[in-house]
Amino acid sequence: QVRLVESGGGLVQPGGSLRLSCTASGTIFRLNAMGWYRQAPEKQRELVASITSGGTTNYADSVKGRFTISKANAKITVNLQMNSLKPEDTAVYYCCIDDALGNRNWGQGTQVGVSS
Repeated sequence: QVRLVESGGGLVQPGGSLRLSCTASGTIFRLNAMGWYRQAPEKQRELVASITSGGTTNYADSVKGRFTISKANAKITVNLQMNSLKPEDTAVYYCCIDDALGNRNWGQGTQVGVSS
């Protein structure tokens, strides 16, 4: 069974920065990709950023140039560096891991708040 543990959420002022981390434990069959999603109140969960096992990244247009996703395969860790945060970035952020069989595992979520 795969377990994902997220950390790094919190409350910051607009323009501030946060770094989210997510570490997986358990047996993962051929890691395919890792990513971060977010869900704001009364909104659908949306992709923020993803990174494949080969290092190819993908970002939502709303975070391009501000957020950076990175990974550390040795520990199956995915990080999200968030700079120049805006109030509209406020959401619960979830990490996920996809394996080569098409299985997706989710973390429990970490709250990010951006407010003055």
